[in-house]
Amino acid sequence: QVQLVQSGGGLVQAGGSLRLSCAASDRAFITYGMGWFRQPPGKEREFVATITWTGGRTYYADSVKDRFTISRDNGKNTVYLQMNSLKPEDTAVYYCATYYSQNNPAYWGQGTQVTVSS
Repeated sequence: QVQLVQSGGGLVQAGGSLRLSCAASDRAFITYGMGWFRQPPGKEREFVATITWTGGRTYYADSVKDRFTISRDNGKNTVYLQMNSLKPEDTAVYYCATYYSQNNPAYWGQGTQVTVSS
């Protein structure tokens, strides 16, 4: 079965940067692409960014566009999220996922905490 292992996260001050990584164990489960979601305290999980695996097309939530950059390494079955100009409202548990299609996530990573202090 597919395994998604996340790394990165931590505590940073507002305006700082973090880079998240997520490695999938099997390319066969990356049907469409990989992406990132987050769940702020007391709120539901929300979409952050997606990248398609063949064409490298990217999609971003309005709240993170121009600050976050999603990228991939196809040879390592790995997706990254570079987060710059972090704000306290970016504080959340971040999850990576594989996609059957652009709006159909399938498998999830274990999550990693990102905390941005003011």
